[in-house]
Amino acid sequence: MTGHDKNRRNPTNGPVTLADVARLANVSPVTVSRAINTPNLVKPQTLEAIGRVIARTGYVPNLLAGGLASRRTRLIAAIVPSVASTIFAETIEGLNAELVSAGYQLLLGLSGYDAQRELELTRAILARRPDGIILTGISHLKETRTMLTGAGLPIVEIWDSTPSPLDTAVGFSHLAVGALVAEHLLAKGYDRYAQIGANDPRAVQRRDGFVNRLAGIAEVELPALDMNSPSTFSDGRAAMARLLDRGHGTLGVFCSSDVVAHGALAEAHFQGCRIPEDLAIIGFGDFDFAPHTHPPLTTVRIDRRDIGTKAAQSILKKIAGSEDVGAMINIDFHIVARGTA
Repeated sequence: MTGHDKNRRNPTNGPVTLADVARLANVSPVTVSRAINTPNLVKPQTLEAIGRVIARTGYVPNLLAGGLASRRTRLIAAIVPSVASTIFAETIEGLNAELVSAGYQLLLGLSGYDAQRELELTRAILARRPDGIILTGISHLKETRTMLTGAGLPIVEIWDSTPSPLDTAVGFSHLAVGALVAEHLLAKGYDRYAQIGANDPRAVQRRDGFVNRLAGIAEVELPALDMNSPSTFSDGRAAMARLLDRGHGTLGVFCSSDVVAHGALAEAHFQGCRIPEDLAIIGFGDFDFAPHTHPPLTTVRIDRRDIGTKAAQSILKKIAGSEDVGAMINIDFHIVARGTA
């Protein structure tokens, strides 16, 4: 077995059970059940031993035990950072449409770009025994990864590209997105380059791809601004104001989202910049307003709905026992050139 295969969940392995925990802790299943439900009735050393096994195996108590006639819940869980932005809303729509047509329901959890919150959601969701789980991104706490691999469920990670997913990933390279934007701006021949970005892992990867492509060619200015995710219109305005205060010469700017780019564009208009002669702006996401700004916003387009559709199709195939699902399913992206760059 290759290292790549070891990183993937074995679909023939079932979830870790209470009986497994009892066997590994050298106690009876009744004692494990009592440790979980009424720990005050269990000796401290026994409780500690059971706790170590639960932590090691990622076991999650089954809240539905005895309540189902079959092992199928017809429930697929998805954890996404936010629904405030259309960038994830369209992915959710694609997921839901595909799952509902197959007779499944979508259980949604919002992590708020917080790894600890993702861990808590994963624990709560797995306790309800969904038939599969979909996660946004590939960066998870060690405890989350242990819990997921111990659950024995189909797993799909979305919005990222990786050679070693937990099971299957549907997404694209954010590093490659940043490099593509850098090449587009380089071809225009600006004097200065800058990146305005949020601090979530995917936005940071796009920034790194942009900076790396320009390494040895030009310095990339990064405005000192604490820009959390989801970033806002006002974040874009504030960051652009700092950039325009820093120096002279033509400037090419890559923004971590179209919302940030829209704010940057507003500030540029306020300060009388000529666009794209003096200042170029490129966003990310191709939001519905992007063609209607003045001038229309140049941006990176990803089929956000297709990510959800392909993730749902992949997880449904896995539930059906199909082995014809790739470890990495790539989603296309490209620059939509409009008036700002």
